[in-house]
Amino acid sequence: MIQILQRRFALSRHGAVDLIKGCLACVAQDISFMLPVGLLYYFVLDMMNGGVNGTRIVFYVVGALLCLALIFIATWFQYNCTFLATYIESGVRRISLAEQLRKIPLSFFGKKDLADLTDSIMGDCATLETAFSHYVPALAGSLISTTLIGIGLFTYDWRMALAAVWVLPIAFAITFFSSRIQTYFNRKSVEANIALETGVQECIESLQDLKANNAENSYLKGLDKKIDDVEKRHIITELGTALFVVSSTLILKFGIATVALVGTALLIRGEIDIPLFFMFLLVASRLYAPLEGALQNLAAVISTKTNISRMNEILDHPIQTGGSQVTNKGCDIAFRHVGFAYNTGETVLKDVSFVAKQGEVTALVGPSGGGKTTVSRLAARFWDINKGEITVGGMDISKIEPETLLSLYSIVFQDVTLFNNTIMENIRIGKKDATDEEVLAAARLANCEEFAVKLPNGYHSMIGENGCELSGGERQRISIARAFLKNAPIILLDEATASLDVENETLIQAALSRLIKNKTVLVIAHRMRTVSGADKVVVLAEGTVAEQGTPGELMKTGTLYPHMVNLQTMSQAWGI
Repeated sequence: MIQILQRRFALSRHGAVDLIKGCLACVAQDISFMLPVGLLYYFVLDMMNGGVNGTRIVFYVVGALLCLALIFIATWFQYNCTFLATYIESGVRRISLAEQLRKIPLSFFGKKDLADLTDSIMGDCATLETAFSHYVPALAGSLISTTLIGIGLFTYDWRMALAAVWVLPIAFAITFFSSRIQTYFNRKSVEANIALETGVQECIESLQDLKANNAENSYLKGLDKKIDDVEKRHIITELGTALFVVSSTLILKFGIATVALVGTALLIRGEIDIPLFFMFLLVASRLYAPLEGALQNLAAVISTKTNISRMNEILDHPIQTGGSQVTNKGCDIAFRHVGFAYNTGETVLKDVSFVAKQGEVTALVGPSGGGKTTVSRLAARFWDINKGEITVGGMDISKIEPETLLSLYSIVFQDVTLFNNTIMENIRIGKKDATDEEVLAAARLANCEEFAVKLPNGYHSMIGENGCELSGGERQRISIARAFLKNAPIILLDEATASLDVENETLIQAALSRLIKNKTVLVIAHRMRTVSGADKVVVLAEGTVAEQGTPGELMKTGTLYPHMVNLQTMSQAWGI
């Protein structure tokens, strides 16, 4: 049962147990609400049999107080077992999703945009939070308590009980069999929401380019259409749900009518007495009220199927696993007949083989789309290869847990990511327990001193969201300072000097030359100025190693490398 609930509702084990407790608490609450009906029934019997004496008055007063106490206790447990437990589980679920995303290969993110993932963690979790605090326990409580009460009614008179409960299976069947339609409507609503969220996010991120190209009005027209689509989809979803819920609720209304008709007929024939007839009318009026809410809850639970499937897609995705201890001997990076393709099926690398030796700078060059960035990502196990083998010091990286493996790497990406914090703390990302002196030393190596001292608070200045207060070159130098601070034995540089001017590029290269002693350095570069100082050049074209060797060797024997050098020399001579 617990495993079924975990799978059906994307719950943790503790959350599934809490859900069962919440359902039982709702059952107890619903039954407690029926206690006053029983007390009223016996009160009417006493009144019809000659009145109520002093002893019976005490009995009814105490009974009424006891009913209130039981209702209060049941409601208190119901609140704690549903609302409070749900909020705890919601936090656990969000953390579980975040932890899973941390372990999933980066290839997964190629088919998911940021708005989609954010909506899963925030929107889907919020939807399920409401479902588990308001809908699921109340629905289960209504069904179980109604079943128990129905069985109890049959012990009094099966004909009256049948008149009261015949509408229940029909009403629930109408709502239940509409699940496919409701799921379809809800899925379309979610898709419209994601499209709108993506559009808004894209608009904010690209506002500068939209303004520069006078494209604001045309873009906003498309955004308006997405807003209209969301509105239309939500209206259609609400109408589709209401159609079945209202129909089911209408069926329930016939229950009171049949109880009255059947009871009247039996009363006329003398087969039941007035108190029993009165009791069935009371129970029927109390029985159908929560069931109307239960039908709405059933529709709401059905509508969460799309949200749950989106979350299960993340939770069920294979994660990268491996040992927690590195066993490498040295830090040579070796690619042996490596092949790789993204989820689209497009082959990116075909039979790639080369060795980046420790103590040397290995440069990856080649035309755009040749696989340079993919090679660097595979070397750090951001993705897992489809065939072949990648080793570090003889250690197969596919058998090492990614976070353990990354302790060997310092990486500088082409697209720098900074946090809305101080320069000091952004550099400290490279080594969380680093002292201020170590951070400052790394900053000076990366030539951050030149711009940091000009800021109002120096290294303690806030740099804005993703470093928006800094220039591209300044942001890149902070990223390089992180690599200096981490001081790992393997360094991956993806166009690390792309945003630097010639002077700063020279300073960074001088600093790198000090850093790379006895380390393995893999550099992705387009500037031949950067490549010329490398110990080895690997030329990638169309997913294969077209040629490799020292820069001097390739200038003499190569084809693509000399061609690239000549083209860049010609472009540097170009002027306006």
